[in-house]
Amino acid sequence: MTETIRVERDGHVAHVVLLEKTMRPLFFRELGAVFREFKSDAELRAVVVRSAVSCFSYGLDLPAAASEMGEAFAGGGAATRAQLLATIEQLQSEFNAVADCPVPTIAALHGWCIGGGLDLAAACDIRIASADVKISLRETKIAIVADLGSLQRLPAIIGDGLTRELAFTAKDVAADRALAIGLINAVHPDAAALQEAAKAMAAEIAANAPLTVRGVKKVLDFGRSRRVQDGLDYVAVFNSAFLSSEDLGEAMAAFLEKRPAEYKGR
Repeated sequence: MTETIRVERDGHVAHVVLLEKTMRPLFFRELGAVFREFKSDAELRAVVVRSAVSCFSYGLDLPAAASEMGEAFAGGGAATRAQLLATIEQLQSEFNAVADCPVPTIAALHGWCIGGGLDLAAACDIRIASADVKISLRETKIAIVADLGSLQRLPAIIGDGLTRELAFTAKDVAADRALAIGLINAVHPDAAALQEAAKAMAAEIAANAPLTVRGVKKVLDFGRSRRVQDGLDYVAVFNSAFLSSEDLGEAMAAFLEKRPAEYKGR
């Protein structure tokens, strides 16, 4: 158990349980470390990613991120830009560790799944949800180009047009809509039923020939990982150059003051 994550083992299945509503910088490091350990676990056959709190995740903890990367948000010269690029690439690598898990991963979503929460869900192989789920590719509402994987992975899940709709509007997507567009595979009545369904699906996967299941995942991922990485590299460079803006400052102020942001395109 770490500060932000608990790992539970049920035979050949691992449950990665989120312990906080938001993603502090520490969360990314701990998540990546857990999934890198899974790579050498020959007995592992499936992983469930779920939350023990009232939502799956509200995404990036903005105050914590601003505290750790405040100078980069404010501007700065080439050295600051280079440091921001390294930070973005590091955060990307932690979610890449989820996507690169050698066994199938199931994201069990309940409550809000926003921003980084969707990045994490998109890095998993399968997404199921409870009826109260609300999913949002939220970054444009806070003047940020999403840079942790949703823009790269969602087109293969829901298609290009729907990805663009979610990214441009930053709208909230309820369970029925998420199911209709293929963002999730199934809807369950509540969080308890969701957990049971995720457990049952993981057990069903684990009952199959383990080397064959790993092989199926490797074949399905072939080719796609390179396209995803190219997109991640591009957005990391883009954000390291253009993240700082008056609109981003307004987004931070509006968030802290709990008011609607007023963007001016500067």
